[in-house]
Amino acid sequence: MKIEKVMGVPLLFAIVVLLNGCGNSNSNSKVEFKVWGNCGMCEETIEGSLKVDGISDAEWDKDTKLMKVSFDSTKISLDQIQKKIADVGYDNDKYKADDSAYNKLHECCQYERKQ
Repeated sequence: MKIEKVMGVPLLFAIVVLLNGCGNSNSNSKVEFKVWGNCGMCEETIEGSLKVDGISDAEWDKDTKLMKVSFDSTKISLDQIQKKIADVGYDNDKYKADDSAYNKLHECCQYERKQ
């Protein structure tokens, strides 16, 4: 009887850990996409626009123009992420920033826009 209880507890614990891990893994996403900009000030603004619930990491590289984002897809979508970046004045793969948002950027942050 004592052996069954000792063996049963670790098995139950393993099942709970396994089920918990499986439930969380599907909502964590990592993506990479292009965001136009020029400098360190751009980096601060772009990354700052993504300091919201659901985003665990956001890094923009001014040389490659690549944005890398880790997020919980149950809280925020890729579409919403790209829209937030465009809202602060930066064009990306999916959205072109509104002209008024772009024009509010500091002069050094105004990148050459695609037509």
